[in-house]
Parts: sequence; C-alpha cells; structure tokens
Amino acid sequence: MIEIAHNLAPIMFTSVMAMLLLGYPVAFTLAAGGLIFFFIGVELSQFAPSEIRLFPNLIQANPNRTFDIMRNDTLLAIPFFTFMGLILERSRMAEDLLDTIGQLFGPVRGGLAYAVIVVGALLGATTGVVAASVIAMGLISLPIMMRYGYDRSLATGTIAASGTLAQIVPPSLVLIVMSDQLGRSVGDMYVGALLPAVMIIAMYCAYIFFVTLLRPRTAPALPAEFRTLGGGVLSLLVMIAVTVGIHYALYEFAFADMRYETRFVWSATIATAAALGFSLINRRMKLGIISRLAEQVVIVLIPPLALIFLVLGTIFLGIATPTEGGAMGATGALVLALVKRRLNLPTLKEALDSTTKLTAFVMFILIGARVFGLTFYGINGHIWIEELLLALPGGETGFLFVVTVIVFILGCFLDFFEIAFIVVPLLVGPAESLGIDLIWLGIILGINLQTSFLTPPFGFALFYLRSISPKQSWDDEVTGERIEGIRTGQIYKGVLPYIVIQFIAIMIVIFFPRLVTHYKDEVAPVNLDEFQIQLPNLGGTQNDGTGGGLPGLGLPSGLGDQNGSGGTPGLPGLSLPGGLNLNGSPPPNGPGGQDAPQEPEQPADLSQPPVIQ
Repeated sequence: MIEIAHNLAPIMFTSVMAMLLLGYPVAFTLAAGGLIFFFIGVELSQFAPSEIRLFPNLIQANPNRTFDIMRNDTLLAIPFFTFMGLILERSRMAEDLLDTIGQLFGPVRGGLAYAVIVVGALLGATTGVVAASVIAMGLISLPIMMRYGYDRSLATGTIAASGTLAQIVPPSLVLIVMSDQLGRSVGDMYVGALLPAVMIIAMYCAYIFFVTLLRPRTAPALPAEFRTLGGGVLSLLVMIAVTVGIHYALYEFAFADMRYETRFVWSATIATAAALGFSLINRRMKLGIISRLAEQVVIVLIPPLALIFLVLGTIFLGIATPTEGGAMGATGALVLALVKRRLNLPTLKEALDSTTKLTAFVMFILIGARVFGLTFYGINGHIWIEELLLALPGGETGFLFVVTVIVFILGCFLDFFEIAFIVVPLLVGPAESLGIDLIWLGIILGINLQTSFLTPPFGFALFYLRSISPKQSWDDEVTGERIEGIRTGQIYKGVLPYIVIQFIAIMIVIFFPRLVTHYKDEVAPVNLDEFQIQLPNLGGTQNDGTGGGLPGLGLPSGLGDQNGSGGTPGLPGLSLPGGLNLNGSPPPNGPGGQDAPQEPEQPADLSQPPVIQ
C-alpha cells in the first residue's frame, strides 16, 4: 500500500490516458477517473501524507470550480466564432471565393491549388473551424480539380492541408483554448501566431510551385475556354493601387490629427468602401470602366476581408476583446448572409444546433478536466510531471522536442480540446521553470496539433475529406467524361509532403522564437547613472548639507529633560545630535565651527513633486 501511495500520480495518469486511447467518452472518463482516484487518495493519504493532500471535504470544491468555467470570458469567444464560421460556410462564401480566386490564378500552372491554399487561409481567418473548411473546400474544389486533370494525391493533400490552416490562422479556436489554459492573453496569442501562419502558407505555395516545375502535368493551368471572367489583371492592379492611394492620402492628410488606430481604421474603411461601391456601380450600370475579373474580385473578396478586419483588426488594435470581436464577427456573418439573400430559417437553425453541440462538448470536457485536475494536483501529480520534464537533457530545446513528439502522438488519437484541457496545463510549470515564453509554447503546440490533424491513419482532416470524396467513378456534368473515384491511399500519399512542411515549420519556430515573441514591446534599458533626483529643500538645512532647525515641529510643553545639555526640553534621556533642533530656534555652531543661520529658511512647498534631471 505504501508503494501504491507513493506512485499514485503516475498510476492515475497512465490509467486515465489508457482509457482515453481506448475510445471511452472523454468528459466522463476524466470525471470518473478524478472521482475514483480521489477516494483512493483519501484512503491512502495516511501512508504518504506529504505527497497525498486529499481529504473528504475537498470534493466540495468541484461546484465552485465548475462555476468558474461557466463564467470564463475567454471561452465565451468559442460559440461566437463557431457560429460565425458555420453561417459563412452555409451561405456559400467558400464557393464564391474558390470560383473567383480560381479564375484569378487560372492561367498559372497549379492555379487551382494556389486558390485552394488562399481560400483555406481566408476560411481559417473567418471560420476558425477545421471541419467546416475541409468539407467546404472538398465539396467545391475537388470535383473541379479532378475535371481539369489534377493529380489526385496532390489535390486531396492540398485540400486537407489548407483546411487545417484554421488551426493556426487567427481567430483559431485552438489558440483561444490554448491562451486560456496557458493563462495568457488571446490577443497576444493571435499576434504571435500571425507570422508563423503566413510562413506556413508561403511554404505550401512554394511546394506547389516546385511541383509544377518538376511535374507540370500534375497541376495544369485552367483551359482558356473555362476562364469565364477573361483577362483583366492589369485593371485589378490599377484598382488596388488607387485604393491604396486613397488610404494613404486619408491617413496622412485628412485624419492626420487623430490617433494612429483611429486614423488607420477610418482611412482603410473609406478606401475599401470606395472600391466596393465603385465596383458595384460599374456592374449595375454596365460602365465597363474596370474588367469583369477586377470587378468580381473586389465584390467577392472585400466583404470577407472586411469581416476579418472587423474581428482581428479590432483585437490587434486593442479596440475590442476577443469575445467582443467574436460577437461582432457573428453579427457581421449574419449581415453578409442576409445581404446575399442566403440567410433563411433552416440555415440559422443548423448553425445554432451545431454551435450548441460544440459548446456543450467543450463545457463537458472542461468540467471533467476540472474534476481530474483537482485530484491530480492533490496527489502532487503536477510536481511529478514537472520533475520528469525538467530531468530531460538539452534544457529548453530538449523540453520542446520531447513535448512536440508527445503531443504529436497524442494528437493522432485525441481531439485538440482533450489535449488542451488535459496535457497543456501540466506543461506550464516546467516551461516557466525553464524560462520558456508561454505564447511561444502555445504556437508550437498549435502547429503541432495542426500536423496531427493530417497524420494517417488517424488524422481528423483525413476523415473529413474521406467522408465527402467520391469512392466510385462518376460522370462529370460539364465535360461528360468518366472520372475515377478517389482511394484512401491517394489521400494519405497526398498529405505526406505537407506533414514534412509542418515539421519544418515547427523546427523553424523552435530555433527562431522571435517569429512569435515579436509581440512583446521593445523597452529600452534605463541607465540609472544618467538620472539625478533633486528633492525639495526642507527648511532649516545648510547649503553644505549640515543640519539646521526644522521650524514649527516643537514637542508639546512639559515633555523632556530640563537639565539635559543639548536635549529636548521635558524629554529625559533623549538628546538630539548637534545641529538638529525641534523647537525652531537657531542651532549652535556646527562641528566645523560654522555659524548657524540667524533665520531658518522657509519650508519648501511639499505639494510639488521632486525634480528629476
């Protein structure tokens, strides 16, 4: 029994993780494991009182811990962002984006693959939900890519990898949960994720570029007869240049007397509104001033970009909290769907149902994790984990490598919510002991979980894509050709290069932490030798620093020794040093033989602060 008591923490952790890997419901496994080991710990506490600090009344803390979860402002952003993403997905925004950007990149080899990556990033920045991104792009772009002769592995791998960008591109749900569990600001987590997300998107595009150079037949350009919007790239570039010019002029001149944030918001809003209004007028009145391509790109892209700015821009500029940004994003998504006449009661009901289910799922896991955590911390499990991780060789680099491997393996079997609520809190103590920035750790874990979504055979993104990919051959409705179905092995083969890219990205972020930690404000070091503090002159002091009388601070009469030489009258045995007198009379000559001042100086105005030079 004594051995069991001393090793209760590893026994509990191993048992609960084994039950989770066997597929038992997460919330109930965590709660049941916490309760069972709580009572075991209470019984064994007499054998190891210094290690097991559980007592029966402690279980009454669970209701309060549950209530703390329910009033968590940070996690309140999850239903808002989920609802926003589902409304946008059901209003066919992804379809419009893929069609327009596919036409824009159509003349280029691999143009449809580039379009899928860009749209995946945009959907990630608006939905934040991997399942919605993968399913939407798979339903829309996969038949088109098959129609025009794309390699099946390349097409499916690109769609799955682009859909997982919602894991790391703000406002990702992963980043919201990660910031809550790490105890850091969601805004800082978003700012820290920005450069790594852009880097991963660029690496995806670079991979497509090299594939088209080495194997051009695997990603052909869109045939000219299928480019319905024609040319007009020059017209689009002119439109962009004019919009940027309007923004610059307003920023530098019209709003020059405003604060930076206000200037930027107003100038960007007016410039983009002008571009959108001009494009709508050009289409409505058939003016033909700009090309159809430029017109379509502006009309389709500006609304989601404006929504992204409404959500992320307000958070980055400090105008809104993430919860407020999510609420504005949900409202903006409803407005966009309403303007496009795609908002109806069934769509609203489906979005609300899915949002409620996801929110309840997260809440139940959180409650189970709190019950588990109360027991695990009560048996010093966090100390066991911390000692285990701090004993690893290599310092912070060794810690990050081992954590990356462990989280990657767990990510193949567990959902990211489960990992975030169970594993991540246990990493905070060791990371802080090693001096690791927790935002940096959170971004590394976010990219890691994104990688595990792609890993065969358990990657969740692969399940989503497999569920909507045709297994049987089908006749294309446009060309009339017979197209072969997609095998599961082709999906697995297609994601392997992207898994390698993800691991390269993780290594880059580990060895170049400034990609993440740039969110910290640079503060110049202060040299204290350059500062001089000048206090106000307290009346009664000499210019050379010798003491003088402090007028008006005499003691009450009747206190002191009347016979004490140099003493304070009426206070026996307490004499003041030479040069100090509390009755306001001139002191005797100082030790240097200098004459005391005839009149005490006027007291300084103590209402004024010290002068710092």
